[in-house]
Amino acid sequence: MKRQASTVRVARWSATHPWRAIGLWVVFVAVCLSAGSWLGTNEATDEDMAIGEAGRATSIVSSGEFGDRAEENVLITARSGQLDQAAASAAAADAAERMRGLPEVAEVGEPVPSADRQALLVPITMAGDPDEARDRLDPLLAQTEAVQRDHPAVRVEEVGGPSINKGVNDQIGEDLAKAELISLPVTLVIMLVAFGAIIAAGVPVLLALSAVGSAFGLSALASHLVPAVDTVSSVILLMGMAVGVDYSLFYLKREREERQNGNPHVRAVEIAAATSGHAVVVSGFAVMISMAGLYLTSDAVFASLATGSIIVVAVAVLGSLTVLPALLAKLGRFVDRPRVPLLWRLTNRSGPPRVWPRLLRPALRFPAATLVLTLAALGALAWPALDLNLKNSGDDDLPRSIPVMRSYDRLTEAFPSQGVIHVVAVRAEPGQADAVRGALVALHGQTVNDPLYASGAEPDLRVSDDRRVTLLEVPTTQAPGTDGAESSLAKLRTELVPANLDRVPGNEHAVGGDIARDVDYTGNLADRMPLVIGFVLLLTFLIMLATFRSIAVALTAILLNSLSAAAAFGTLVLVFQHTWAEGILGFTSTGTVVSWIPLFLFAVLFGLSMDYHVFVVSRIREAARGGLSTREAVAQGITRSAGVVTSAAVVMVSVFAIFATLSMNEMKQIGVGLSVAVFIDALVIRVLVLPSLMALLGRANWWPGRIEGRGEESIASSDDHSVEPARRAAQPVR
Repeated sequence: MKRQASTVRVARWSATHPWRAIGLWVVFVAVCLSAGSWLGTNEATDEDMAIGEAGRATSIVSSGEFGDRAEENVLITARSGQLDQAAASAAAADAAERMRGLPEVAEVGEPVPSADRQALLVPITMAGDPDEARDRLDPLLAQTEAVQRDHPAVRVEEVGGPSINKGVNDQIGEDLAKAELISLPVTLVIMLVAFGAIIAAGVPVLLALSAVGSAFGLSALASHLVPAVDTVSSVILLMGMAVGVDYSLFYLKREREERQNGNPHVRAVEIAAATSGHAVVVSGFAVMISMAGLYLTSDAVFASLATGSIIVVAVAVLGSLTVLPALLAKLGRFVDRPRVPLLWRLTNRSGPPRVWPRLLRPALRFPAATLVLTLAALGALAWPALDLNLKNSGDDDLPRSIPVMRSYDRLTEAFPSQGVIHVVAVRAEPGQADAVRGALVALHGQTVNDPLYASGAEPDLRVSDDRRVTLLEVPTTQAPGTDGAESSLAKLRTELVPANLDRVPGNEHAVGGDIARDVDYTGNLADRMPLVIGFVLLLTFLIMLATFRSIAVALTAILLNSLSAAAAFGTLVLVFQHTWAEGILGFTSTGTVVSWIPLFLFAVLFGLSMDYHVFVVSRIREAARGGLSTREAVAQGITRSAGVVTSAAVVMVSVFAIFATLSMNEMKQIGVGLSVAVFIDALVIRVLVLPSLMALLGRANWWPGRIEGRGEESIASSDDHSVEPARRAAQPVR
């Protein structure tokens, strides 16, 4: 007898030793959480995310010792109308006195009026490590609030790098808590509708949560090899809830179906492992391979997101193959208790399905016309993607629902030099420091009356303690992502900097700052994107070829995944580069999409699409091996998998749509892109494109192999011949 698949052997052990399997899983989750909490998360620094010339500028800055300290500002403006100068001066003096009494404050500068004297700024230098400043900010914020209470005639607010970091970090935490709070009951309701029983509904959610918790701990450990970015926690939650529930759902649905067909519990678990378990392994491996393609970008953001996604998907697959069979074997028929009367009758009614055969009828009766019309519609939805405009996320893209960002807007309006700046970084021998300084002073003079810049009368120069590194900050009036911003950067890099610094022998210089990082980051993505896309396409093809031993199936998978991804990109452009959806989703359009989103979505979608594609095509192949014609096999395979795939798709779309309601633009764009793509993939692709294409191909679907009826031979998995005969595939789902 042919050796059974590893998924079956693992499932059998778990089903026959349930308490051991459950205990090992609990220990695994606890160890992951404890280890991650104990070691902590290593967050990515500016140096980690450095790319191109902006990256060289960051490296030059980091090589110098400047005795840097975090800086905050107390901004005093009028609540309306003209600023009351006496009230503003009194508030500024009170703020300065309060701040000087705090151990977290190293220095308080003299109040600085704005050019139009409608704002007053009190600069504050914080003591201690600037990288930890946001964690020591509460006493300063408390004093600022106290000043505001004592001086109600003016607006008093605090703004600076640490307070912006704190505001964003707090907002991400609130968003994550909101996503958790909403996604759990929504997912439970969907599972109740899918199963009609409370325990059956709770098992997938419980496993998904344990996978997410384990992944949080493991990703903290991994961050000491691959530094983590802020959004990785949100991505782990999003991916973990989606795939964790889906994988468990596939497995549980098949096990339940086999029990209803008269198999004992362990036998039902084995059959589920040979079929759905095999599909889970393939789809999980496809997701991980797709995400691994992001490492080819040589970018810290993509590396962090890829690492977090790979970890949570791997844990979800592991849980589905190990602890889930143990739970099912231990619960037995109690998994269908307690039953929700109406839902139980709806989800367990006998007789052949009625809705899905009707939905499939156009694709199977008129496959050519259905395919052409559907491809035309998807092409129209994807067409706007040709106008995709990318921009790296910056302060201007942060939601103004964060109070400190509204303060930031008032600060940059009153003091333009506090806004977006270019940083000219120069490294030379100490003996060249005076020459470097003279060149930078001359450069500053050339920017003073240039409308591209917002330079003041005096240059903002800093020299490192060893006199090897000199910095010049050149503020600009141009917002990142605009043509003016690129012009201001290009003029510095190609004209002003070379003209002044090439006269100083032996120096190394680079221009950095927010605009430079944006331009260099987007340029790097454009260069690396073909490599990543080629990697994902090739590996997807090889995975499908190895799974189904069919070139036609592998090519079809690439085509269908590309269609759903292209439609998602077109939707992103329609929603986020225009203003019509601002009121619906609660954002302000910048006319751009965040630079890293499309490539990230591409990798995720190619992996997640395997969930449905592998599962559905596997059921079609089962029916074809049972002797049915291609069209009959397609109808039966899609119809029999309709319930589980629809439930899984609803879970994914619901979880992703929740992220579209969060505050951060990155999360909104991920949520919209993924939910649209999964909806199209699960409904349009599966109901119209896949059946019509397979109907047209006929037996060529399985080329270069052949599909022949096997009579009573097992057909559930090519790697396992121990499950039930093919004739059972024609029985109605109860």
